[in-house]
Amino acid sequence: MPRRLLTALAAGTFAVLAILGSASPAAAAVTPEQKLAVLSSWTQTSAGSYNAWNSARTNQGAWADYAFNWTTDYCSSSPDNPLGFDFELSCYRHDFGYRNYKAVSQFDPNKARLDSAFYEDLRRSCATYNVFVRPACNSLAWTYYQAVRVFGSVIISQSDLDKAAELKADGERRAAAAAAR
Repeated sequence: MPRRLLTALAAGTFAVLAILGSASPAAAAVTPEQKLAVLSSWTQTSAGSYNAWNSARTNQGAWADYAFNWTTDYCSSSPDNPLGFDFELSCYRHDFGYRNYKAVSQFDPNKARLDSAFYEDLRRSCATYNVFVRPACNSLAWTYYQAVRVFGSVIISQSDLDKAAELKADGERRAAAAAAR
């Protein structure tokens, strides 16, 4: 069975267990393989993976036997909501992946995927904004992704924020002009 299908099935199964409120997903002691399988299912680039992780995040008690590290500093030293764009949960899931893969000594082989998942999460967040300001959001998403890809942390400069602010202001002007027609 292809890995992508297995990952989707695992994520779906765990999400159903959490939603149905069945006994803890870890009725017996959790093996390292089980922990890695769940961790993998929650750190893929797909929206389904994100949704399964977010469901677990809001019901952490059901996953206590897995001893996941749910701590976060969100977007580290960069804004969680640059120019009003909501990047907070994207940064949270990225922290979750980094912290938990480091804890099981599997970070290096998974870093590129974690960073890609982060970028896809940011892009999905940007897709919720109107077409006129979305380029500014996507520009910031790319900058945040490049920062974690290269440095392992989100560190953006004021000039990056200023460029995105110009894009956003231009988009808002275009949106107002379109609405006035």
